[in-house]
Amino acid sequence: MNGDSADVGTDADPNESAGATARTDHTLDDEAMLRIRGLDAGYGDLQILTDVDLDVADGEYVTIVGPNGAGKSTVMKTVFGLTTYMDGTIEFDGEAIEATPPEEIIHEGIGFVPQTDNVFPGLSVEENLEMGAYILDSVPQDRLEAVYDRFPILRERRDQKAGNLSGGQRQMVAMGRTLMLDPDLLLLDEPSAGLAPDLVDDMFDRIDRINESGTAILMVEQNAKEALRRCDRGYVLVDGENRYTDRGETLLGDEQVRQDFLGG
Repeated sequence: MNGDSADVGTDADPNESAGATARTDHTLDDEAMLRIRGLDAGYGDLQILTDVDLDVADGEYVTIVGPNGAGKSTVMKTVFGLTTYMDGTIEFDGEAIEATPPEEIIHEGIGFVPQTDNVFPGLSVEENLEMGAYILDSVPQDRLEAVYDRFPILRERRDQKAGNLSGGQRQMVAMGRTLMLDPDLLLLDEPSAGLAPDLVDDMFDRIDRINESGTAILMVEQNAKEALRRCDRGYVLVDGENRYTDRGETLLGDEQVRQDFLGG
């Protein structure tokens, strides 16, 4: 985390922020595991994203922030094949995956944890986790144990129905289920949403440790200040378009970004 995995350009418009890099140059070129270029996407005939570029390097921790309705979650859902792809390219490990359905995306090594409706409430915790390995011939017990080691409370609640868990515990189940396939890239949509304030830091700490274990993270997050403080790089989306990108700490320290998008 907060490493030097990406050097971004400084070709910023002089009318933009003096610190954060504006729209002109923020790509990783050959370093990217996930490479998005000129992406247009939306829902049916409604276009949400326009000419979006975004990269995630192997093992990198990247956050997308921005105002409500900016298209943040749409980027992530489009990568996972859940929206209407319109134009542009999405490459993962050098292969084009735009408009690929989710059931094929997971075979590529990408996992997705949606913000809501992310557990099977009538199934037990362990049954939920086992569902994460449904594409395999059998449940890998070593991965199941690894999930329990990462989220010990789930071991204690393994026989409890997921629908009876707290919000934070359901989020752990959803993340654990996705980790059952040991993805190279984990997509997280608002992982702190709905959590009590005293649980937010704990959730971010767990995401940090997942990233430190080698899994690349692409996260959309409403708690922008904390997300930028922890990530390697951040993207600010506004009205479905790239506005700024730079290292998370640089964006967090940029006065214009703070005033416009982080509440001063």
